[in-house]
Amino acid sequence: MNNHNQFNIKITKSANDKINQLINTGKNKNLKFRIYIIGGGCNGFQYKFKMDKKININDVIIKKNHIIVVDSISLQYINGGILDYQETFLGSKFIVSNPNANTTCSCGSSFSI
Repeated sequence: MNNHNQFNIKITKSANDKINQLINTGKNKNLKFRIYIIGGGCNGFQYKFKMDKKININDVIIKKNHIIVVDSISLQYINGGILDYQETFLGSKFIVSNPNANTTCSCGSSFSI
């Protein structure tokens, strides 16, 4: 587990509030919010989010208000990004504004470097 100052991901108030809600409404208050990247999607990489019970050895803690973790490989792709949560008439979702992405798909869930 690392806490690196050279990595920077901003969390909007909306995303912060939603993460708090997810943690506080669950049975396990020790859950962590995980952000990670997988291959796939329209443009090569996809953003993924989940509630996780543990922190792995290669994880970096982004924020300690509630614990947000990113594995070190995923972090290199989203460093400098902004995590937001949006609710619209089409649905709700977490969105990453990623300054490292060369292209993104129209729904915002995938990107390429």
